[in-house]
Amino acid sequence: MPAEPTAATTGARPYAWVVFALMFCLLLSDYMSRQAINALFPLLKVQWQISDTQLGSISSVVPLAVGVLTLPFSIIADRWGRVKSIALMVAVWSVATLGCAIASTYHEMFVARLFVGVGEAAYGSVGFAMLVSVFPKHMRSTIAGGFTSAAAFGSVLGVSLSGIIATHFGWRWSMGLMAIIGFVLVIIYYFVVTEEKLASAQPDNANGNPVYGHVKLTPRAFFSGLFPSRSVFCAYLGCALQIFVQGTLFVWLPSYLNRYWGMPVSEAAVLAAGLVLVSGLGQLMCGVMTDRISGDSSLKRWNMAIGYCLVLGTLLAIAFRLPQGNLQLTLLAPGVFFLASSFGTCSAIIAGATPPAIHGSAFATLTLFNNILGLAAGPFITGMVADAVGLQVALRWLPLAAVLPFTVFLIGRWCYIAETRRG
Repeated sequence: MPAEPTAATTGARPYAWVVFALMFCLLLSDYMSRQAINALFPLLKVQWQISDTQLGSISSVVPLAVGVLTLPFSIIADRWGRVKSIALMVAVWSVATLGCAIASTYHEMFVARLFVGVGEAAYGSVGFAMLVSVFPKHMRSTIAGGFTSAAAFGSVLGVSLSGIIATHFGWRWSMGLMAIIGFVLVIIYYFVVTEEKLASAQPDNANGNPVYGHVKLTPRAFFSGLFPSRSVFCAYLGCALQIFVQGTLFVWLPSYLNRYWGMPVSEAAVLAAGLVLVSGLGQLMCGVMTDRISGDSSLKRWNMAIGYCLVLGTLLAIAFRLPQGNLQLTLLAPGVFFLASSFGTCSAIIAGATPPAIHGSAFATLTLFNNILGLAAGPFITGMVADAVGLQVALRWLPLAAVLPFTVFLIGRWCYIAETRRG
């Protein structure tokens, strides 16, 4: 495998920031299409007379499809071309979102949502691998936190716009608008991003040729590259278990506010969107803080991840045991700030420990973990618990889930120290 070049000490090139802005907007569209349905749960529950488990399933089927398909689709994208693959992905999820707008039954909606997940399956991993190739090494946590914070901002826009439009024009127009946004962005992307421009924007690449070529690996070498150590496995797993909490709150906050705060659908969607916005800001700021505090120290990155989980679980545990009102909101807001705080940290740990030649597949593996164990499992399991004991009780127990990533990160830190000593 080709060795990774020495980290650039200079900033990113201007075109890299153009690519970042466009990829950020595409991830906004990704999560707008994915999360807009959450604001419509109260309307769909009444119109189609479906259970919370069914509502959770039409949300969870998207990250489930993403988790299952992200690795094979990322491998195909690396072979076929990342630029062309991303254009196709955006087109597919936009068409599928339009299908959601015309669905007339729960089963039709489920199938349409499945294809939304098919379209979105490899975008996060392929897009992030593209960004890693055009930004310096020392900016990885910042770029990871900044790029993936678009998930929260897209959820904000999707949920808030969806709730407002559904109130005034009907829920079908909500999904239709998300599809139109995707179509517009893919046209812009087609004319702005090319493989040649990406190659010329790579750090320390003056001649415009790709720094890393295609490398053929045996399955055993490929697997060893993805999981070079126990500590890296802990980074994959710990990040996914923290995303379990994030995915649950993103999906169920609008329904929680509607049922227990007595808010109308549009008002609940706006407040939930505001909390998700806080989460996006936290994801971005935690990535920046991790780079500033940790520098080149992986051990400090492990310490940051552990601290983030501890603060997250403590704040959410207190908030959901308070009565509904301003006091609960006062603690809930700083709690959600840390929902995805460890993503940038774990991404940098994984990028530093895996070969650059398979970074796309490494980030696809992280996406697989995050979607299967986090974004898919969280809403669905919470929906089943809510059917049994009520949504309020289910969310009161949710902060206990933060104990799992906290424990995994502690194990990962211990493994990293042991691996470093063995040298």
